[in-house]
Amino acid sequence: MIRKHSTTLHGHRTSISLEDAFWDELRIIAEKRKISFAALLAEIDDKRPEGSNLSSSLRVYVLNWLKSQ
Repeated sequence: MIRKHSTTLHGHRTSISLEDAFWDELRIIAEKRKISFAALLAEIDDKRPEGSNLSSSLRVYVLNWLKSQ
C-alpha cells in the first residue's frame, strides 16, 4: 500500500508517496550509514536526475543499496 509520508527536505515540509517497506528500509540505511534520515533523503534528492520523481528515486536507491550488500 502506498502512503503519503510527511518530512522536511532542505528545510521545507513535503509529502512523499511511498510504500512503508521502502520508508522502513531508508531508515535502516540511514542508521547503517550513520547519517540522519533527513540527510539521506536530501542526498538522494540532490543526486536524482532533473525532472525525475522523488518517490521513484527513493525506491531505486533502496534497490541499488540492497543489491550492493
